[in-house]
Amino acid sequence: MMNNIPKVKVGLVAVSRDCFPESLSVNRRKALVEAYQNKYDIEDIYECPICIVESEIHMIQALKDIKEAGCNALCVYLGNFGPEISETLLAKHFDGPKMFLAAAEETQNDLVQGRGDAYCGMLNASYNLKLRNIGAYIPEYPVGDAEDCADMLQEFLPVARAIIGLSELKIISFGPRPLNFLACNAPIKQLYNLGVEIEENSELDLFEAFNRHEGDERIPAVVADMEKELGEGNKKPEILQKLAQYELTLLDWVEEHKGYRKFVAIAGKCWPAFQTQFGFVPCYVNSRLTGKGIPVSCEVDIYGVLSEYIGTCVSEDVVTLLDINNSVPKDMYQEAIADKFDYQHTDTFMGFHCGNTCSTKLCSHEMKHQMIMARSLPVEVTNGTLEGDIVPGDITFYRLQSTADNQLRAYVAQGEVLPVATQSFGGIGVFAIKEMGRFYRHVLIEKNYPHHGAVAFGHYGKSLYEVFKYIGVPITDIDYNRPAYLPYVTENPFK
Repeated sequence: MMNNIPKVKVGLVAVSRDCFPESLSVNRRKALVEAYQNKYDIEDIYECPICIVESEIHMIQALKDIKEAGCNALCVYLGNFGPEISETLLAKHFDGPKMFLAAAEETQNDLVQGRGDAYCGMLNASYNLKLRNIGAYIPEYPVGDAEDCADMLQEFLPVARAIIGLSELKIISFGPRPLNFLACNAPIKQLYNLGVEIEENSELDLFEAFNRHEGDERIPAVVADMEKELGEGNKKPEILQKLAQYELTLLDWVEEHKGYRKFVAIAGKCWPAFQTQFGFVPCYVNSRLTGKGIPVSCEVDIYGVLSEYIGTCVSEDVVTLLDINNSVPKDMYQEAIADKFDYQHTDTFMGFHCGNTCSTKLCSHEMKHQMIMARSLPVEVTNGTLEGDIVPGDITFYRLQSTADNQLRAYVAQGEVLPVATQSFGGIGVFAIKEMGRFYRHVLIEKNYPHHGAVAFGHYGKSLYEVFKYIGVPITDIDYNRPAYLPYVTENPFK
């Protein structure tokens, strides 16, 4: 399903300083590979047989070897102190995400010839990386035995997947953001800084392409697939032909326009004129493409779909984009939450969008019309939403954003969707995030974030935080839901 994200293959290169036994690095590399094989998919890594000593020539040999092996990520493993120049030059000349690990000493019985001092060597490596302006992923505690380092290497994979994905991503957008949605501004300078390409199109281009697909011979097969997915929720069968036509339009556009890029995400238009001209709303189609690993954002939210794509790479799962929408009524909180879950009322809110969440992430689903739009338009042109309560479970709410003056910032907050009936409409869920009230005020409002947030289904805060660090978001601009004992800078101490 997820063929729109990269497959990571990490080249594992052990390094050695010439005044230390090379055997330390060789044997520790072999032990790391064995430990990884025992716990994870060994196809994720490639063991480079060249052990770099204090030599730039060996660095070139190792670089050539891992490139020929098809590696698109790099792990530099300090089996001993390591040669700070050669190892950081390797990272400099490798085109892709890289990480640094260091070997711990194995036993008190071998602290003479068996002492590698990689704990010390990691300091020199990090210093040289900074001197050369080389970004690299260094784990929270980057020194460990074979099993520890195998776990760290595994934790690097989702970070690497996102970095590679961004470097080969094209965002395709249709039209400007709707009126009164200034918050969804999208300065494209930071997209280019991240290595992302963008193709901005008119809604008229999309409408023309849609009309060319009328009568497409593939439509019946797509309709049948929609009918199978919807099951008893197929409440608007009369609209499926047009929705299938639209889905094929987008998929063909992706193939015809992605150019030299491998991966694609779409920032789509869905109102105000979309319904009256196309004759439906695109929510269900957006949900289906997102389910295939091609995120589609609503309301031409370019940084929203960028965030969705990052979450898709990190989680290797379906994501969604929701409005941070409405409060949970006090009577609902008292009846369904207060005595059952460890959350304050201000920790809760409802996340909602018209119907763009994939059916696999809804408790049950029905095809309906978009109620808000139908208040001012004929109901028949507002059909096409996929509605239902979002499945309970762990979630990560997050977003990467460029400000109007081209500054990157991001937030990450872990929480859950509660098993509480929303008693409302749309694709919607009752969300709970610890200290959400303070986070809402002192991050989302204070730092001018738009109302859209990306949702990954699981706790992926650790990986997302590392991705944002790696791509250059200033640490001071990566926010999270702080615990009560840690006030925000703008928080009133006398409250």
